[in-house]
Order: sequence, then structure tokens, then C-alpha cells
Amino acid sequence: MSQAITGQELASAALMPASAPPNRVTTEAPWVKWTLIGAAFLALLWVLVLPLIVVLTEALKQGWSVYVEALRDPDAMSALRLTLLVAAITVPLNTIFGVAAAWLITKFHFRGKGLLVTLIDLPFAISPVVGGLMYVLVFGAQGWLGPWLDEHDIKIIFALPGIILATLFITFPFVARELIPLMEDQGQQEEEAAVTLGARGWRIFWQVTLPNIKWGLLYGIILCNARAMGEFGAVSVVSGHIRGETNTLPLHVEILYNEYQFSASFAVASLLLLLALATLVLKSWFGRKRVH
Repeated sequence: MSQAITGQELASAALMPASAPPNRVTTEAPWVKWTLIGAAFLALLWVLVLPLIVVLTEALKQGWSVYVEALRDPDAMSALRLTLLVAAITVPLNTIFGVAAAWLITKFHFRGKGLLVTLIDLPFAISPVVGGLMYVLVFGAQGWLGPWLDEHDIKIIFALPGIILATLFITFPFVARELIPLMEDQGQQEEEAAVTLGARGWRIFWQVTLPNIKWGLLYGIILCNARAMGEFGAVSVVSGHIRGETNTLPLHVEILYNEYQFSASFAVASLLLLLALATLVLKSWFGRKRVH
């Protein structure tokens, strides 16, 4: 009888959920944990926080009037308008491309999928300066299409189209790279269920797919916009540094600093800093929404 009871107990124990493991991630001593945390905070303080403080301090060093005057300068306003214009053009285009590429890669099987994914990641592997140089070699005066463009009075390099092309190249992976893993993780079950209920094409996208990816999409758009406004290397190669015409905010900061107009350069840099902080707040908020 005792053996029978023991067998029943063993069977019951096997059906019961295993007890949760102790909530201990590491076994190191507490001083090790706090040392690592302190080192991380010191590194962040030295690399991120102090430079931000320096930018704001130097921007306001000569007073509020000098700061406002630097921002109201016609060249600074022109650089701001150009930066916002480039972002307003490139971000929607890259959003459309990113959604289409993510949909294609995650929902269909076709030859060349691996090559497409590799091409999407290409701007991450190439220096922005090299990316801008590629456009100069294609559209510049001595480039492949340069003579033809010159004959037809079409300006791409050292003009707005070149800046847009360079920014498009640098920023186009961001939306796609945010959506591809998200859509792969979600699978195709809901779309297949919608098909069985009679939905087709755009209706499936707008009513099924888009609501599931909206927070990841917004997260990618925020990252794409931040990079578009802050891009320096590729834009520097194709812009020509023409004041009041082809200078974006990062290029305008460089010119002011090289001319020893330190307060003005830091004032314009603080404007980029404020845009970056706003982007960071939105990025964190969308990131939490995506998780939940």
C-alpha cells in the first residue's frame, strides 16, 4: 500500500508545475554589481552628458540675445528650412519603401530575397562619405551622367536633388529594419484568416497588417527622421557648402566653428540638440508602446 501511495504522489508531483527558480540573475558579490553600474554611469556621464552640457553652456555663454541672434541669422534660417525640407521629402519616401520591402520579405518567398536584405543593410556597412562620393561619381561634372546633365541644364550635385539622394541612401534601411523582425515574429496567421473571410489586397493591409505594426512603424520613422536631420558625411560631399542654398544645419555648424564663431556655432548646435532630445523622448515612448 505504501508503494501505491508513493506512486500516486510521484504522479501528482509530475503534473504540478515546477517551482519558479530563485530570482537571482548573477551570483557575483553586490560590490561587483554596483561597481559595474557606477562604471557605466561614469562612462555615460563622460561621453554623453558632459558634451551636452558643454553645448548648452557655450551656446548661452554670451547671453540670450547673442543666442537668439545666431538662430535668426538668414543663413541659419536657410539651413533650418533646408534640413526640414530634406527630412519632409526623404522620410515619407523611405517609409513607403520600408513598408513595401518589409511586406515583400516577410510575406512572400522569392528568389533573390537574401540579396534584397543585403542591399537594405548596405548603408550600414558603407561610410556616409563613400555614399556621397558614389553620387558624385555618377552625377558630378566628371561623372557618368555629368555631361548629359550639363547639356540639359539639370543640377543634381551641389543642389537640392543631390542632398535628397544622399539622405535617402543613408536613411532608407531604418524603417525596413524595424519592421522586418516585427512582421516575421507576427507571422501570417491573421492575414490568412482575413483571406478566408473574403478580404483582399489593400483591405488586408489597412485593417490587419498596419494596426499590428503601427508602433514599430512609428519607431522606425522617428529613427529615420533623426538621421535625416543630423546627417553630415554624405550631405557634406554632395552639397558644395553654398551658404544660404545647400547648407543643412550640421554643415552650417561646421562652417561657423571653422570661422571661430563659437557662440553662433554652439547656438545652432543646440537647436540640433533639442531636436535630438525630442526625438529621443518620442523614440522611448513609441518603444514602450511597441513592447506593450
